Amino acid sequence: MISVRSLSKRHGARLVLEQVSAEVARGETIAVVGPSGGGKTTLLRCLNYLESFDEGEVVIAGTTLRPGMGRRDAALLRGMRTRVGMVFQHFNLFPHLTALDNITLAPRVVRGAGRISAELKARDLLGKVGLADRAGAYPHELSGGQQQRVAIARALAQQPDVMLFDEPTSALDPEMRDEVMAVIAELARGGMTMLVVTHEVQFARDIASRVWVIDRGRIAEDRRLRP
Repeated sequence: MISVRSLSKRHGARLVLEQVSAEVARGETIAVVGPSGGGKTTLLRCLNYLESFDEGEVVIAGTTLRPGMGRRDAALLRGMRTRVGMVFQHFNLFPHLTALDNITLAPRVVRGAGRISAELKARDLLGKVGLADRAGAYPHELSGGQQQRVAIARALAQQPDVMLFDEPTSALDPEMRDEVMAVIAELARGGMTMLVVTHEVQFARDIASRVWVIDRGRIAEDRRLRP
């Protein structure tokens, strides 16, 4: 599902990722851990080309990404991002839209889904993340954990093949963190292919099939936890 080959990325003179190579099979859950500044988030952002890279190649959900992609590749990148969902640390919900409208926006605009079918799917997803009764709530009316669960539902509305999570619980208190991790654990049990940048050691032990330890721009360790 994901193949990374000799990926390197620089921020100015600093080498952030150095010759990273890895493979992720369908249905695997990879916990990405390591010290701050080691390159975890940059790697995740390169995997769906939110950041370009300088060397190497990424093949993700059937799309090949290479250095130097730009406007001429916009349609290819848009197509890739319908198959690769991403959930950020700080939710990034649209504050003027309800939970329901946040979830239906991309399917309607990107996929051309009708309002009724998009809303039916969104309500189903809200039920799956435990928020069936909060469809009409605006982000400021939701707790941090609830906002993050809406963000997960929004990413799932595109019916992705891969989900990328960038420290999805780091801005949450322990109770809210448990709510979000329970949703991610359920996705793992359902066979979703996922990379989760996290400091949650217990999550890695309980849920992940493998752990990548990223330090100084390299995968310093690739440890398999279960088949």
